[in-house]
Amino acid sequence: MLVNLLYASRVSAGINGEITEGILQQSREKNPRLGITGILCQGGDVFMQVLEGGRLAVNELYNTIVRDARHQQVLLLHYQEVSHRRFAGWTMGHVRLDRINPSLLLKYSERPVLDPFSVPGSASMALLEELLGTAQIIGRAG
Repeated sequence: MLVNLLYASRVSAGINGEITEGILQQSREKNPRLGITGILCQGGDVFMQVLEGGRLAVNELYNTIVRDARHQQVLLLHYQEVSHRRFAGWTMGHVRLDRINPSLLLKYSERPVLDPFSVPGSASMALLEELLGTAQIIGRAG
């Protein structure tokens, strides 16, 4: 059974490229054998990530993330059973929100910044769907 899980977190120790690259590298190495796909959005010190795959694998990975010292204030935003993957082309795609038009963020939030902690999970999922539609996701699996 496939599930789709969306969560948000804050980086424990100031965001830097090494933390993000480490998460992406680790995801791209481990996710294929776990059958997990998804995307990671980063904006300031906020991460928002979608994980897709089998229920057990996704739940176990989410529980690992909750215990990961790189994350704090981990918040589950959305979880559902799905008939197909939405982000199947990415072992872990990456969205750099500092490179997109701020009006896209403003469409789903009060301010043009990534703040999934203050909007409904459905708004965060809609933002990700729009990013998918506008080809803002990089790091496609090949």
